[in-house]
Amino acid sequence: MENRYPRVEINLAHLQHNVSRIVERCGSYGIQVAGVIKGATGHPEVAKAFDRGGAAFIASSRLEQIEDAINAGIEKPMMLIRIPMLSEVKDVIRLADISLNSEFEVIKALNEEAKRQGKLHKVILMADLGDLREGFWDKKEMIDVAEYIENKMINIQLVGVGTNLGCYGSISPTADKLQELVDLAEAIEERLGRELEYISGGATSSLMRIWDKDIPKRINMLRIGEGILLARDLDVFYGYDMSELYQDVFRLKAEVIEVKTKPSYPVGTIAIDAFGHTPEYVDRGMRKRALLAMGKVDYGDPSELLPLEEGIEILGASSDHTIVDIEDAARDFKVGDVMSFDICYATIVYLTNCRNVNIAFV
Repeated sequence: MENRYPRVEINLAHLQHNVSRIVERCGSYGIQVAGVIKGATGHPEVAKAFDRGGAAFIASSRLEQIEDAINAGIEKPMMLIRIPMLSEVKDVIRLADISLNSEFEVIKALNEEAKRQGKLHKVILMADLGDLREGFWDKKEMIDVAEYIENKMINIQLVGVGTNLGCYGSISPTADKLQELVDLAEAIEERLGRELEYISGGATSSLMRIWDKDIPKRINMLRIGEGILLARDLDVFYGYDMSELYQDVFRLKAEVIEVKTKPSYPVGTIAIDAFGHTPEYVDRGMRKRALLAMGKVDYGDPSELLPLEEGIEILGASSDHTIVDIEDAARDFKVGDVMSFDICYATIVYLTNCRNVNIAFV
């Protein structure tokens, strides 16, 4: 079933180019890149492209993806970027070289497990600077935990501090906000009497500071996923010129299974759809439409599909079907034809995690 649809085509050469360019741009500021592979569900071929492109770390929120990268022969340090669950501590120590942490109880468990496995595990303490996802809110507590790790733990090494911005609370990683992280790092360094190895200043959104040339000097690590995989968010949402990067690393292709002219407004008593919602419909008369053999269970939100051909409009989707208006399409679509789409970051996460979707490399 190699040629089955829906299919996501991944251009590994373009992906490696994007990794190399981001590594180069960040490197000019003394910043190492942790290549975040979770957007593509940690596919080993994607992880290898991050490795070949020069990422200093391979990073994911899922231990299964880290294990796949290790089994693929990648020897770069592995970073767990979601706060570890207590139930997975044994595997964190077994698989990850470094993890992001914000709970003292978890760090203690990591220390005990690292002792059992005869390992030294590195941690970055996360600070919540207002985005309200993970991280210490009480900065005194964070400094106290840093001191405890430094003086009381044998099998845990505190290598840095980090933050996350823009993923939940939509807080922008401004230069001033990142300076808060630097100031906190320096307060910890003063308490410990030594310099931290890493100050990890966020994810793709922090690339704005690279492009604007105003990132605080001591930030020396970024965790980059979307900015490499798609290079679209900073372009679309903030107007940054991302033309040096490929935006076609991922392409979605779906097969047309029905082409008919039908009313544009449902006929009968409108209640709820398959997902318990009542969408709004616009009566545009009789329109030619195509049905595609993919649906929400494959990609999530149909509004994040971006048709590559002119005159195509996504009308909606059910679990297994996508309805597309092709009345004004430049091409005369027929059953069996293939329709292509650019896709957004969230769509890639769904597609690459769905066993019904074929992954192909070009």
